[in-house]
Amino acid sequence: MAGLDPAIRRGTSDPWMAEFKIQGHGLADARRSGRVPRDAGDSRVARAMTPRGALVLLGGGLIGLTLAALAVHIPGEDTVGSIALKNVFVAVLAIAVVVYLLAVALVLRRPTSKGAVLIVLAVAVAMRLAVLFPQPFLSSDIYRYVWDGRVQIAGINPYRYIPADPALESLRDEAIYPHINRATVAPTIYPPAAQVVFQAVARVSQNVVAMKLAMVMFEALACWAMLRVLALAGLPGARVLIYAWNPLSVWDFAGNGHADAIAIGALAVALLLRAMRRDAWVGAALGVAVLVKFFPAAVAPALWRRGPHGAAWRAPLVAIAVIVALYLLYIDVGRHVLGSLFFYFHDEDLAQGTGIWLLAGLGLFMSVTPFMADVYAAAALVCLAVLAAWIAFRPRPPAGTEADVRRICGDAAILAAAVTVAIAPHYPWYFVWLALPCCVNARWSIIWLAVSPVLLYINPENERFFWPCLVYLPTAALAAREWWQSTTPQPLATIEAQAAQESL
Repeated sequence: MAGLDPAIRRGTSDPWMAEFKIQGHGLADARRSGRVPRDAGDSRVARAMTPRGALVLLGGGLIGLTLAALAVHIPGEDTVGSIALKNVFVAVLAIAVVVYLLAVALVLRRPTSKGAVLIVLAVAVAMRLAVLFPQPFLSSDIYRYVWDGRVQIAGINPYRYIPADPALESLRDEAIYPHINRATVAPTIYPPAAQVVFQAVARVSQNVVAMKLAMVMFEALACWAMLRVLALAGLPGARVLIYAWNPLSVWDFAGNGHADAIAIGALAVALLLRAMRRDAWVGAALGVAVLVKFFPAAVAPALWRRGPHGAAWRAPLVAIAVIVALYLLYIDVGRHVLGSLFFYFHDEDLAQGTGIWLLAGLGLFMSVTPFMADVYAAAALVCLAVLAAWIAFRPRPPAGTEADVRRICGDAAILAAAVTVAIAPHYPWYFVWLALPCCVNARWSIIWLAVSPVLLYINPENERFFWPCLVYLPTAALAAREWWQSTTPQPLATIEAQAAQESL
């Protein structure tokens, strides 16, 4: 009890109160529990810094840091402006990460009122509005999205030609075409579901702001779905902050318009539908998510539900049907419908193995060969398959219960993190989706993995091991700590305090 507030120490000698305080409950919770007097701890500071006030303070800080980071960019430049400015930019984002983590700790450990959701959403909107209208300067991928939509409106399959092909010369302009990356060597890599969205947006407007706005709308869909999932899980809606305030989601989607937002929106809907036991629709939403970004296929075992009368087959069969139907829309180019997927694996040094984090570390001591990459891929697939089978077939709470919803999201987070770490992407936006299931089943290891890749915006030596260690090693340490805690018996008082916290 030595670390307790003096006012609380005077009000109680109950050791349970110490445990209650340690578990992150506020003084108001202790009062409601009847363990301390109503007037305990009534100081001006305690009254001023309520959870709501702290949330407003942290949210305002994130908005200010977003504007500060934007101010570092030199207007008109395709990048931040210089290496020095990019370092400053990432430093500001790193401060934003600290503020974000404090906000996450707040909503996880302190009770929040219903009005807290409005604060969370207002801050999320303000952060995105700040970066929505300026030109993207962290990535040029969005120009390919607009171009693919334009090509489709012209009646041409986007997988048929590279942008520099003479057949598309009439579609070129000064606003989009000069900014397309890999325009002279690679056709589009983006799967059919993403292409459908690109075409729909291009029919409305063929500029980057329209495309960014579309991605923000998919984020809004994700937040709406997760608010519903949180309600079904019996958890406070303010926990949607774990996704909505992530600085990476702000800069990668509102700021640079990455298509991953489409997959995130579809995955959030899939989680909601699974919580509602709408198995067929789960398959449809998951199929869409997979054909935007292949990564969401990894969470299928978490969404799968055993049931009578063939219920277990509904989601898989519908997902396969949706995937086949979407590919059929573009199948007239034959095998080229896969786009530049295989080119990407070689261009990012994944096929060679040197682009994979663990193999890059091994490469410090020996030469990494493509055979070693194949062995790594086979081992990773086996490990992921074992993990998927364990998650799919282990006992689960009754379907539709709060415990079931929390388990679904927890399993989805584990599977998503496992496949992401195994592939070890080089770009920050590949990690943002990990924050989504953490809104319901929060794991600090995965939350760190979802936000710390802001550091990947810079890589001083353009190497694949030491700099990414700043992302992966803390993740591994946090995961080990979480595993140790899960296997260590907890005192009854701790369990009671955690249960009380989750019920708020």
